[in-house]
Amino acid sequence: MAYASGARALCSGAMSSAPVDLRSDTVTRPTPAMRRAMAEAEVGDDCYREDPMARALEERTAALFGKEAALFMPSGTMANQAALQVHCRPSDEVVVGQGAHCFHFEGGAGGAYAGVQFVPVGQGGLFDVADLEAAVKPPAYYMARTALVALENTHNLAGGVVFPQRQVEAIARRARELGLALHLDGARVWNAHVATGLPLAELAAPFDTISACFSKGLGAPIGSVLVGSADQIAAALRVRRKLGGALRQVGILCAAMLHALDHHVERLAEDHDNAQRLARGLSSLPGVSVDPASVETNIVVFDVTEGLASDFVSHAAAEGVLLGAVGARRVRAVTHMDVDEAGIDRALTRLGRVAQA
Repeated sequence: MAYASGARALCSGAMSSAPVDLRSDTVTRPTPAMRRAMAEAEVGDDCYREDPMARALEERTAALFGKEAALFMPSGTMANQAALQVHCRPSDEVVVGQGAHCFHFEGGAGGAYAGVQFVPVGQGGLFDVADLEAAVKPPAYYMARTALVALENTHNLAGGVVFPQRQVEAIARRARELGLALHLDGARVWNAHVATGLPLAELAAPFDTISACFSKGLGAPIGSVLVGSADQIAAALRVRRKLGGALRQVGILCAAMLHALDHHVERLAEDHDNAQRLARGLSSLPGVSVDPASVETNIVVFDVTEGLASDFVSHAAAEGVLLGAVGARRVRAVTHMDVDEAGIDRALTRLGRVAQA
């Protein structure tokens, strides 16, 4: 995802130590062990459905999420867009939470390729049954047809908030009664799993399809999966091809994703702890407003009370801390496996100088 970044403001040689990169959990790099797994991967032509690592990844993730089938996708955006085309017809409407990734950050692909319209509801990424009911169109020929409800868990722009499972289940029950399909944008569903302790299959149970990303907190260089019924995944395979997904020896990437499942899921708790540490430190800085109690996973969104977020981000970059501006006064910081507790403390020391200035 592209955010305003202060990376360009970091002059060569200006810092005696490496910058602390908190722009996103997508900046993580494969560990040496992950690189070895990639180098040793057995591969085949996935266009012929002959890549053994891809088959292993798809079978394993389908089982983890309690669904019949799964499909490797090169990106979470492609996974979400495939789901839209599986569930919707052109001119259909999709009910989403405020700030949903598939609405805001996928280049308008929902309108361009699936031909859908989005109806954002609720606040702070969350919504309830009443919000859903108010958004659903009556079955009149002169109105768009409401076809799909898409939730995001955890929710990026809302600061990594976890969608409460009881609320998810209530929305899903009402959606079924209304004849609507359900999709979960689970780019960071792993964080929701670790934060709540709920099994992935339980988090996924209310949904027809789920997209899950491996190139964020799990540290793989590339890759997502789309999970659902056998028929839905067969339809998604056709969509993937239309979107340019004529994939060949993807086993190199799938090996990294399998390694991440084995070694990088439970360690997400460290990122959550570091986000809390960062939020507590930020809350004590002048000109910064953040409530540490609002930080549920690995994303810290805070406000600057004086000046613009873009200026704060530029000054932070000059001090060696890379952040992202996500609004006129809002800044996002994301913890990940490449920044440890000591890195958070270095970031806070440097951000303290920015705040004082």
